[in-house]
Amino acid sequence: MAKGLDAQARQGYALIAPPFLYALLILAAPLLTILTYSFLTDGYLTVVRDFTWANYVQVWTDPIVRTVMLRSLTVSALVTLVTVLLAFPVAYYVSFMVRPEKKATWLFLITIPFWTSYLIRVFLWKVILGYNGVINSSLTGLGIIDEPLTFILYNVNSIVITLAHAYAPFAILPIFVALEKIDRSLLEAGRDLGESRAMTFWRVTLPLAMPGVLAAVLIVFIPTIGDYVTPELIGGGKIPMIANLIQVQMLALDNRPLGSALAVTAMAIVALVSIVFLLINRRFLKVRS
Repeated sequence: MAKGLDAQARQGYALIAPPFLYALLILAAPLLTILTYSFLTDGYLTVVRDFTWANYVQVWTDPIVRTVMLRSLTVSALVTLVTVLLAFPVAYYVSFMVRPEKKATWLFLITIPFWTSYLIRVFLWKVILGYNGVINSSLTGLGIIDEPLTFILYNVNSIVITLAHAYAPFAILPIFVALEKIDRSLLEAGRDLGESRAMTFWRVTLPLAMPGVLAAVLIVFIPTIGDYVTPELIGGGKIPMIANLIQVQMLALDNRPLGSALAVTAMAIVALVSIVFLLINRRFLKVRS
């Protein structure tokens, strides 16, 4: 019996070894390279292999870096908040209002944005929000405004709108899955006890859906804080985020050690925030169980 289990274990290890080694090579090797570079010294068009903490000291003391990092966290938090607030009603409608045989069609429609490139979607938002874009042309044609609006592009608002649209499907799907797992008899019990629909939602539905909400928060927050394309195109390069600053250090200034230190610091902050949300999620999972 034991020999049979050992043989199955060896077969399992042999099965997962190739993808594990591939993931290790593709993911771990670049991360270790960046981590190593962050402790080296920048030279003229080269990297001096002398250990130093100077890069991290500059990252944590430079007011420009601090401002860009805080802006990145703020924009990511706003995008996450807007995306989840918009995604929850959609997921709730599909889960509770749509007939079971129609849910697959709705989920199919929700994933349609994935059919096009992320870059194309960003460019489309630039066309929509532009000075002579769809919104300004429509408002001008209707006589609502005399001159095109200038505050809807190249600012934080336009970045938030674009990112919220881009990551909306990522937020809808985990919330939908969490809502689908809710036992409908619990909602009926709440109504039988005299609770209104609003109180039943607040006391039963929302707490049970929180694991999906927190998953959506992480799925949206983590990639948006490192987004490079949207601040560059929709922000017009006037509102740089941490990814834009890393790009400048790595390529424009050829300061790979400082760029690596910025990247490692950003990853550490994201990891810390993720751990906090995972701990909160564990609490809700315990309550649910």
